[in-house]
Amino acid sequence: MDKRRHIAFFTNTYHPTMSGVVRSVSTFRQAFTELGHNVFIFAQHARDHKDTEPFIFRYPAIEVPFGIQYAFPIPVSPWINEVLPVLKLDVIHSHHPFLLGETAADKAKDLKLPLVFTFHTRYDEYMHYVPFSEKLARKVLIDWLIRYVEKCQHIITPSQSIKQMLMETGVCGPITAIPTGIDLKPFQAADGQTVRQKLGWGDDLVLISVGRLAKEKNFGVLLRAAAEVMKDRRHVRLVLIGDGSERKALHELAQSLGIADQVEFTGRIPFEEIPAHLNAADIFCFASVTETQGLVTMEAMAAALPVAAVDAPGTRDAVEDGREGLLTENDSSALGQAIAKLVDDEALRQRFKEGVRKRVKWFDREVQAKKMLEVYDQAAEDKKANRTIKIEQE
Repeated sequence: MDKRRHIAFFTNTYHPTMSGVVRSVSTFRQAFTELGHNVFIFAQHARDHKDTEPFIFRYPAIEVPFGIQYAFPIPVSPWINEVLPVLKLDVIHSHHPFLLGETAADKAKDLKLPLVFTFHTRYDEYMHYVPFSEKLARKVLIDWLIRYVEKCQHIITPSQSIKQMLMETGVCGPITAIPTGIDLKPFQAADGQTVRQKLGWGDDLVLISVGRLAKEKNFGVLLRAAAEVMKDRRHVRLVLIGDGSERKALHELAQSLGIADQVEFTGRIPFEEIPAHLNAADIFCFASVTETQGLVTMEAMAAALPVAAVDAPGTRDAVEDGREGLLTENDSSALGQAIAKLVDDEALRQRFKEGVRKRVKWFDREVQAKKMLEVYDQAAEDKKANRTIKIEQE
């Protein structure tokens, strides 16, 4: 093994919050730890939560309902300021461009450390939560992001699609696409049959989807697609794992479509239970068009599920149309036809399952963690040479 690295992750969200960013931070931390490195987490204070992991440093935070429940970290902590130099860090890795992301940039500058930034989120897709002009908010956001990435030595994107998007906006790099890896073992070993029996799914053919029940996740399109499939197929059921602000509206939509008795909303369930639920299902369905990586799709594939999904960034990076599943335009009728094709053709499902089993080897978290370590080495060289991200603006 090469030298033991000391890595700092700065993130506005960490446990007990559940999100794609938290999953990514936690997964890379576990992989780095297994490879013999130390990872220090700097995150928001979490009320009534007691950390069981070592090396978690919490900044004060304030909970602000903003269409969603979110705790905004206050990036001020004299104690953390004293601790940071003692940790002998090799790299600072920021997971947001604001709040603790700005703190990460300041600390990297003060400590003369390389700064790596993961562009986890299509921030422009969340402008509908902003209680003022979306046009103004987008301009402010773009200006902020440009100023931020120019402080970094390297940008990580969770997929090639997002890397391409950044390059098209003038970001010259270096940019490396490294998806969040997956611990494949729990998905491959999970007991789905017990879940089917416990939940009473019987011999139904189960469509399953996972995600936050929010507008940008496009579950309305999925429900309408499922309704088309279910017209002549009473043995098909749709299971939605997750919770969010749109849950009531989606319940009402299922009722209006006449499929409420075939749609199951599980709410949020512990992550350790998700592999078994996925293994209990037959087809993974997904309609989101805002994914930067398609992590939940990758997890479904780790459980050997064929996929029917909207062709969108993130998802298309995980799934090749016609090899592991079927990708469609963002249209409920097109998605419904793809789902119906998989429902009716068991041989096709089995062929896609074989494709999925070959594909998921690339998702292994150790493979992705080793790629990230190479980025850290490059970032350290660029820091010594005083090189940062360059932007070409028209």
